[in-house]
Amino acid sequence: MPTTRRSRTLAAAPAAVWVAVADPHHHPRWLPGVRRVEAVAGGRFTHVLVSPRGRTVRVDHRVTTSEPPRVFAWEQELSGTPFERFLRAAHTTITLEDADGGTRVTLAVTERTRGTARLGGPLVGRATRRRLDAALDALDAL
Repeated sequence: MPTTRRSRTLAAAPAAVWVAVADPHHHPRWLPGVRRVEAVAGGRFTHVLVSPRGRTVRVDHRVTTSEPPRVFAWEQELSGTPFERFLRAAHTTITLEDADGGTRVTLAVTERTRGTARLGGPLVGRATRRRLDAALDALDAL
């Protein structure tokens, strides 16, 4: 599965960064495209996005790893959704490490596509890198 990773050192302690990344209610503050978060319960949450055409898109997730204050990860729930047509799997992992009085944040997105969606790999990779860089910029600004 292709994985896109972006890292940056932020001038904040891991515990402070953990609050923003591990609580889905904070995701709209730093994750590009996330307008709000709903249904946070039992290790599951829903990102509510708005498409470029203004349509609301709901994306359900399940937390797969939570190791405070170092690793937080989730996977997109695809079964029975429109995303199932072009994605086999979609995972996001956030790793926090002590670094020079701050925190080294690594965002990693792993997506396994299906069908003709596999042909857009390089374009998807570039878009994912831009999105992860924007997320790191927003985390840095918090």
